[in-house]
Amino acid sequence: MALSAFDLFSIGIGPSSSHTVGPMRAARMFAHRLKKEGVLAPTHAVRAELFGSLGATGHGHGTPKAVLLGLEGYAPDTVDVAGADARVADIRAGGRLRLLGADIGDAHVIAFDADEDLVLHRRTSLPYHANGMRITARDAAGSVLLEKTYYSVGGGFVVDEDAVGADRIKLDDTRLRHPFRTGDELLRLTRDTGLSVSALMLENERAWREEATVRADLLRIWDVMDACVTRGLTQEGILPGGLKVRRRAASAARKLRGEGARAEAAMEWVTLYAMAVNEENAAGGRVVTAPTNGAAGIIPAVLRYYLDFVPGADEDGVVRFLLAASAIGMLFKENASISGAEVGCQGEVGSACSMAAGGLAEVLGGTPEQVENAAEIGIEHNLGLTCDPVGGLVQIPCIERNGMAAVKAITAARMALRGDGRHHVSLDKAIKTMKETGADMSVKYKETARGGLAVNIIEC
Repeated sequence: MALSAFDLFSIGIGPSSSHTVGPMRAARMFAHRLKKEGVLAPTHAVRAELFGSLGATGHGHGTPKAVLLGLEGYAPDTVDVAGADARVADIRAGGRLRLLGADIGDAHVIAFDADEDLVLHRRTSLPYHANGMRITARDAAGSVLLEKTYYSVGGGFVVDEDAVGADRIKLDDTRLRHPFRTGDELLRLTRDTGLSVSALMLENERAWREEATVRADLLRIWDVMDACVTRGLTQEGILPGGLKVRRRAASAARKLRGEGARAEAAMEWVTLYAMAVNEENAAGGRVVTAPTNGAAGIIPAVLRYYLDFVPGADEDGVVRFLLAASAIGMLFKENASISGAEVGCQGEVGSACSMAAGGLAEVLGGTPEQVENAAEIGIEHNLGLTCDPVGGLVQIPCIERNGMAAVKAITAARMALRGDGRHHVSLDKAIKTMKETGADMSVKYKETARGGLAVNIIEC
């Protein structure tokens, strides 16, 4: 199978890639499947059921909203984030759902009771993955027209039951110039070709796009990331969801600007950049999965550090950073998981920290061996990180955790660049350890909000 950088970095909507972006894509896929199979017109009723982590934390992660929008044909990268809540409120109040209404002019309207037809099974899981959902369409007589099971496997990736037992992501048999599945293979290819990690990735990306298009599309990804940082640094108030979490990035940024010593406060700015993104994510704003929404602030924050505080930084560096980071992300996706519901937050914040560290090492002049070393340091010191969102919301500890991991990524890159790339623990071994740790981790620490801070904060 082949993975692209644009599989790891995709424009979406907050607060969660696995619980918002993935379910929206799955619901939209189902609606289009109805049309493709010629059963859209006779569809009289639709029932959506959420299982496992989707059922346990779906309300806090915006999953019901995502499913409703997806059934109406909205896509995560183009949906109007400002009007999304109003549209969902209209569906609930009117009891009517416009199947594919956002895509086709002659939308098929059905009766839909969001309280009855959208079910969250909080204690029941489907066999393949913790993020499972089943959608069923029936005709007026109650006969099943179409029933599909989907799994949101992290980072916005979705598979249906047809893929169970085959692969975690949609198979892509595109022939790459330099295919690799492990860190060792990646390093061998850089030695054999003399290419940097980013240059090797660029040659692979040309299997899908012209080089100029790759660069332009990556810079568009960065523009969305950067806009998210900028917006997050200006917005204040209380985040939705009921915890009454106050946005802090904007007020803290004002204080830092007032102090004037910008260069000396680089790490404080990095922390705020990351928090700004994740406050926007928590508010349901436009973000880039990097590689997930829950960890979306880390790579933008480290990229802003590069542009703001590294002499000679330029757009070419942004492209190289994202290419190198995506190479690292592919190793996690191929050999472990980027899903908090599967391996805990080590798979989200941990993998993002590793990707950011590798990307920064690349643009600071690191050798491929130093890039791999930086990525290994980034994940090694996030091993065992649990996913225990308070109230099922992507707020506590997620927002602060992104700030901490962004600083950690910079430290990892700087440490690697002080060495020669030789180290005892390889990135492959660290990723294997992460996967095994996730398998051993209690389910209550894997995005179910049934353990850790999610239960102990109530006692405080």
